Amino acid sequence: MHVQKLIEDTLAASFDVIHLEVLNESHMHSVPPNSETHFKVILISNDFNGVRKVARHQQIYKVLDDAMKNGVHALALHLYNEEEWQSKTEGAPASPNCMGGSKGDNL
Repeated sequence: MHVQKLIEDTLAASFDVIHLEVLNESHMHSVPPNSETHFKVILISNDFNGVRKVARHQQIYKVLDDAMKNGVHALALHLYNEEEWQSKTEGAPASPNCMGGSKGDNL
């Protein structure tokens, strides 16, 4: 199973999902072509009602523990409840350019 699909399926099974996007951003980093190591997750769920941002991240890392131990290097997490998401006018922030590894060597 591809890592992106594993992440999607795991999150969908673990949360009452209103909206879920899992984007493979590995191509933006110093990794081999077709890698599945860096992901952006946008998850809207009312399971996050009354939950602090840090605790939301902890919930995600807990359910994705196996993926994190087996090749996922980084997750950009954008986690909202429905009210928070509806109040956003621009959606989730864009991911920054990678400056790690060989991409940052020319600075």
